[in-house]
Amino acid sequence: MLDTDVDFLAIGDITTDAFIRLKDAHVTCAVDKTKCEICLKFADKVPFESVTVVKAVGNSANAAVAAARLGLRSALVSDIGGDQNGSECLEKLREEHVNTSNISRHKTLPTNYHYVLWYGDERTILVKHQEYPYQLPRLSPPPKWIYLSSLGSNSEEYHEEIIGYLVQHPNVKLAFQPGTFQMQLGVKKLAALYKRTEIFICNVEESERITGISSGTNRSEIRTILNALHALGPRIVHVSDGPKGSYVSDARSGRAPVAYFMPIYPDPKPPLERTGAGDAYASTFVAALIRGKELEEAVRWAAINSMSVVQYVGAQEGLLTEEKMEEWLEKAPADYRLRVL
Repeated sequence: MLDTDVDFLAIGDITTDAFIRLKDAHVTCAVDKTKCEICLKFADKVPFESVTVVKAVGNSANAAVAAARLGLRSALVSDIGGDQNGSECLEKLREEHVNTSNISRHKTLPTNYHYVLWYGDERTILVKHQEYPYQLPRLSPPPKWIYLSSLGSNSEEYHEEIIGYLVQHPNVKLAFQPGTFQMQLGVKKLAALYKRTEIFICNVEESERITGISSGTNRSEIRTILNALHALGPRIVHVSDGPKGSYVSDARSGRAPVAYFMPIYPDPKPPLERTGAGDAYASTFVAALIRGKELEEAVRWAAINSMSVVQYVGAQEGLLTEEKMEEWLEKAPADYRLRVL
């Protein structure tokens, strides 16, 4: 049960990330650089530079922290084990002013723990989602928004439960940032969820996987992809394209969707590590709209928070407050604006 009114309720798995900084590795890519692999010496002792442990992360946990720092009443529905790692994750979330009253502890299971192979400014994550007995708690009073993201591979029935809750509470709005398993389930099994979605967020590669449409090397089909995602139900669609910028399409008017392109905010220095950049973008975009910001300002906020996150290790340290956000906006270049696609 929620013990207070909540603006932003994130639902999804939580984990601890251990960043292992590699120095003796190399990357090989296909000719078109669409598929790359990190390579280490086989059957050998591979030196590493450092290990940095970051608690209470994951798509939904990152979103809950981002929303809290931007002034929203934020909460998280998630599952943890009965171990010390779980206790430390709870403490970290409470420090960030995230309501943890609906995080379920399972004494006989461990808390998720992932290993991040950090090389250059990119990362490869070794993941293992514990199979928790997912169950939606009684959410009273209902939150204003639910932000749904990554869950484990045993969560199909849990999604049906979430859909049922949304049907029973038509005033609760949904933002959906699908994780790997949610994309594997496919749009048919989650059709009711897509139809109920107010804001949908993913990256270009994920949008291609969901729609079955290739964007092409010059992103010539991006408008077709945006329209295909709208056809599934979402009223606002946001597709990020990493350092190239992002695309957003708005169908709230009831007429043909209007699509836009947004450039990135210039990095003040080369990125240190890119984990959490997409989560920062997605959750900040949603949080800004919840705060009553217009579409353009919401996208501007999103790109700034994403820029800030990649200057630090992990997905949360660089997340900004509204005060810091305004400072970056004041320094924005003249061409940092939304453009009709």
